[in-house]
Order: sequence, then C-alpha cells, then structure tokens
Amino acid sequence: MSQHDTRSRVAIIGTGAIAHAHAEALGQLADSVEIVAVADVDAQKAREFAARFGATRFYTDAAELLDTETLDLVHICTPPQSHVPLALLAQRAGVPSLVEKPIALSLEEVDRLVASEEATGVPVLTVFQHRYGAAAQRLRRLADSGALGRPQVATCETLWYRPDEYFDVPWRGRWEVEGGGPTMGHGIHQFDLLLSVLGPWSRVSAFAARQSRPTDTEDVSIAVAEFEGGALATIVNSVVSPRETSRLRFDYEFATVEVEHLYGYTDRDWTFTPAAGHEELAELWNADSDVVSGHRLQIEAVLAALAAGERPGVGIHDSRRTLEFAAAVYASAFRGVPVRSGEIDSDDAFARSMDGGLVPWARVKEAIR
Repeated sequence: MSQHDTRSRVAIIGTGAIAHAHAEALGQLADSVEIVAVADVDAQKAREFAARFGATRFYTDAAELLDTETLDLVHICTPPQSHVPLALLAQRAGVPSLVEKPIALSLEEVDRLVASEEATGVPVLTVFQHRYGAAAQRLRRLADSGALGRPQVATCETLWYRPDEYFDVPWRGRWEVEGGGPTMGHGIHQFDLLLSVLGPWSRVSAFAARQSRPTDTEDVSIAVAEFEGGALATIVNSVVSPRETSRLRFDYEFATVEVEHLYGYTDRDWTFTPAAGHEELAELWNADSDVVSGHRLQIEAVLAALAAGERPGVGIHDSRRTLEFAAAVYASAFRGVPVRSGEIDSDDAFARSMDGGLVPWARVKEAIR
C-alpha cells in the first residue's frame, strides 16, 4: 500500500467491456481502493473512462503510466495478445498485475512470465473470480477435510451462445490474438474452478470442432479428463448453444455438489445432495451467501493479501496449470491421442501455440490490415 493514502492505488490498462466490470468492482471497494489512472490507445475512450470512474489521469501509453504512477496493482484488461507484454512491463516497473484470462496465448508465453516473476519477485495474477465465491471456497474446505469422501465423477459445462456478429470484431476468432476459441476464452473460467476443486489432472482425451461460427478457432470442444485423485470428468466448451448455462457437478462418495448459473453464482445456484446414510453432511454445507462470484471478491482478496505482504491468488503457477490443461485439450483434439500432464514440453508445437499448426479446417477470417 502506498505511503500517500490509506487506500490502495490501482490503474486499469484497456477500457473495453471487461474493464468496466473491473472498474465497477473497484467502485464497490471505494473506501479502500482508488483508481488513480487508466490507459487506452484511444485517447477519447481513455478520457471518457477516466471521467466515468473517477480516475485522476489517463494515458495512451501503458509504459508511460507504469513509469509515472505509484501503484499497488495494475489491472490488465486488453485483448489477449497484449497480456504478456503488458504484464512483463508491469513486473519491470515493480507493479503486481491482475490480468484478464487467458493470461497468455501459449505455454511458451506463460513461461516467460514465470521466469520474470522469479527474477523480479513481482507477482502476476490471473482473473479467475469464480474460485472466490462463498460456495466454491466452502466446497474446497469440505473436500479437503475428507468429509465428502473421494471425488469420483465430475461434469463441467460452459454452454454459451455467440452469434456470427460477435466475430465481426477484428481480433476475435484468431489463434494469434485470442489463443483459441471457447476453450481459451469462455469455458476456461469453469474448468479452472473444476481444477481448483479436484486438484492435479493426469490425462486428457479431447475433440474440437468448428461447427458453425465464422471463426478460425474451434467453437466447440469436449474433453474427458482423469485426475491424480482418481476422479473422471467431462468438460464441454461451446459458443453455439442457444440455451446458455454454466454448470458444474461433483459426485463424491458421500454427496453430490452442483451449481448452475451463467456468468456468476450465489449460494442459491448451488445444490447439495447427501448420499443415503450421510444426511448430516447437509448441515456442513450451510449456504446463505447472496454475493455473486464476480470480480469484486477476487480483487478484494488480492489487495488484502498484497497489503498484508502475503502471496495473493491466482498466482502464475496456478495459472500455468490451467493453461496447460487448455493446451492438452487442443493437442489431444488435433493429434487424435490422449495427452498426459507434463507431456507438452518446450519443444512441442503446442507449447508455442494452442493450434500446434494442426488445425484441420481452413481459415475464414480476413487478414488484419
């Protein structure tokens, strides 16, 4: 925390739609946080965003912002291809960053952040806000305590709908800009939560397809994963599903725990079903939080950890594990073979890019001029 104010000083780079979610969350924490500056390559957008959310200054150059301002945290809310360069700039400036997903476009890129963090000691964090909802934290505590027994079966579904017009935005639907389709940009929130509950995965077998959208990436992927703890899970990521839903289900020996929501959950969206003979477990669930699993919960936790000199989540190594899962989905789908954890090494084409140079369909997006 800075010496000039009792509040944490933060800045936001990028002023698109997701930046508004960050700014609104920060506004809910106004007693302890101040947005001191914003940056966007479009000066008009930067000026309007700063005025709307009470930032004192705006910049058109992120490096100038980082060199000029005294910050406790910078929020990186730009298109995915710029995440790693901006996070590296922040690390060199000594400023922790909270980066929208996906944190990087490849394992090779994320490993640059790992090396930079080791060299600078400055953390780079990923926005995976669903980890911070009250129910997810309760589930992890119960699971870790052994009260639910062994995890056996899980289902993770991100069934969303994006019309053709969604891909009119020039940078959308491009491997080189977004890193992938719904596996990287949409479903990653749900399967990150799955991984945070079930722990390390050991093997993935997957399919991916471009069913109907005008995109170079997949618009659907389906994976089956095996976890070190023995659980088996299915993971579906889609942007062609008219009835949109985000659903997770965990079947333990002694209870089923499930949630269905869309972009954020409260306790009301969760169901806890104990197995016969284990009805007393329902008392341990005790769900009564009406706070949505949005950005505010993670931002609040990150700033509290930084102020206390503690390591905040979700750190770079957690982020890498989730990104490795996405890479394994693509590698398995395009190579037609199962992929084991750790199998994608630095020499592998799927470490350099999520498409691995093996996409079986033709490009449809025009070259960006």
